[in-house]
Formats: sequence, C-alpha cells, structure tokens
Amino acid sequence: MRKYKFMAQNKALPELPQALISDMSQSMSAQSPASKKLTVPSFRARKNETKLVVLTAYSAPMAKLLAPHVDALLIGDSLGMVLYGFDSTLPVTLDMMARHTEAVRRGAPDTFLIADLPFGSYQSSKEQAFESSAVLLRSGADAVKLEGGVVMAETISFLTARGVPVMGHIGLMPQSINQLGSYKAQGRDAGSAGTIKEDALAVEKAGAFSYVIEGIAESLAREITMQAKIPTIGIGASAFCDGQVLVTDDLLGIFSDFKPKFVRRYAELAPQISKAVAGYAEDVRDVRFPSDKESF
Repeated sequence: MRKYKFMAQNKALPELPQALISDMSQSMSAQSPASKKLTVPSFRARKNETKLVVLTAYSAPMAKLLAPHVDALLIGDSLGMVLYGFDSTLPVTLDMMARHTEAVRRGAPDTFLIADLPFGSYQSSKEQAFESSAVLLRSGADAVKLEGGVVMAETISFLTARGVPVMGHIGLMPQSINQLGSYKAQGRDAGSAGTIKEDALAVEKAGAFSYVIEGIAESLAREITMQAKIPTIGIGASAFCDGQVLVTDDLLGIFSDFKPKFVRRYAELAPQISKAVAGYAEDVRDVRFPSDKESF
C-alpha cells in the first residue's frame, strides 16, 4: 500500500491536536460487525459475507481511534510517503515497518493486524521472506502482505507452510513503480487483464488467506472476486470486492492538495489543523498563551 506520487510533495504533518482527536473519536460511531478479534480463519470465512473494513495505521494513538470501527488494520509501507516524506514506498525499511507495527499493536491490542513486507525484504529468496516475516510477526503483526502474483507464488507457499499467514497484493503494485513508470490503472487491455487473473489464481493456490486488488477496472475486479475462494480487498477496484482498504490520511483529508479518484473524504482535517496551529501561534506571539489558568 502507498500514497500516489502526486501526494509526495506534501510534508509529514505533526500529531493531531487533542481537540481534533476527541472530535474524531466521537464522530466515528459506526462499530465493526465483528464482536471479537478476527483470526486468519475467521477473516477468510468472511468471503461473501459482511464486507471487510480495513484502514492503514502507523501510530498507537491513531490505531486506538480506528480499532473499534474496523475489522483489520494495515501497517502499510505507505508510511514512507505519509510519515517520512519519501516520493515512493521504495525507501521504507524492515526496521521502520517493525517499529510502526509495534506502535500500532500497542494502540490496538485486540485488532487483527497485517503488516507490509517492504521492498527488498522478501524478493531475493524464500528464506529472506521468512526471516523478514518473522520480524514483523514478532513485532505484533498477525499476518504479512506482499506484492506479486505468479512470480511470488512459491514464496507464499513457502511462508504459509511455515506458519506465516500471507495476504497477497495484485493489480497495481506500488513497489514496482520504477518498472511501471506511473501509478496508472492496470488490466485495461485483454493481455494485462489476463495476467492479473493469473496472478489472483496463483496467490490463492499458494495459500494466501486474502489479497488486495489495487487500481483495476470494475468488471475485472468483479470477475476475480466471483471466482476467488478467499476474500478480495479492493482499493480503487470497485464495490464488488469482499472488502475495502484506504489510506487513513486520504479518508481524513489530511492530504488535501489532490484526491485520487477512488478516495472518498469523510473529513477535511488539513484546514482544521492549519487553523488550530495558526491560532496557537497568534496567541503565543500576543502573550495570550499560556494564561494564568495554564500556569503553575
């Protein structure tokens, strides 16, 4: 998972003001249909049942806010762009992913967590993939996610045979941006659509419990979802998928310069953050903060 390149010019923002966090917590009233933490079997069993709700999380405070309303949280390598200001997900390291997984687990101790394997941490060998997965599982993840279809099937099989639950990722694969050249939708012609369908089947046969489908046409997403025996989680892949995932910073409008077509903003927090900080700065300069009430 990642932010699109047109988001890369935005700098990482500071922690949300406490007042905004309180407002967010109160406004997120729709509870998850799951009465207890999902497991890999119960996640898989949601195929063709209630839609699965997934969001990204990178910190303990945000995880705590999101956990009551979702079925799973994804510690996405999108944190490279959202938090660190990189122009792609490629510079993200395994150590970064481990630290943020630990933080999210502390904030959401009873939520199903999936952590991305970052670029370069699993592609060179099956053994490397296992060692990297073990790091993330020890850091608190319940499962790992990796990009790739047919080419990664053997690795997925190797991992699942050794107790590592794997979520796949097909369609638009951000870690392949240098090869793709741009973050454009995939599967628009018969040849590439066929390749994506082959990837989906290979990931499922290899033992993945689910897979993300990113940036493909509705008709192709529907066909893949109908044929799959495991849940499909869409991002820019239509409502026909068995669930949906979004980058939380997109959903909350923290990044507001550009909105991807597949994103629906449920809040516009960037202007509120800017207004709050401007008010604080003005009060400090005019010696209105701290007041007697805020002093010892």
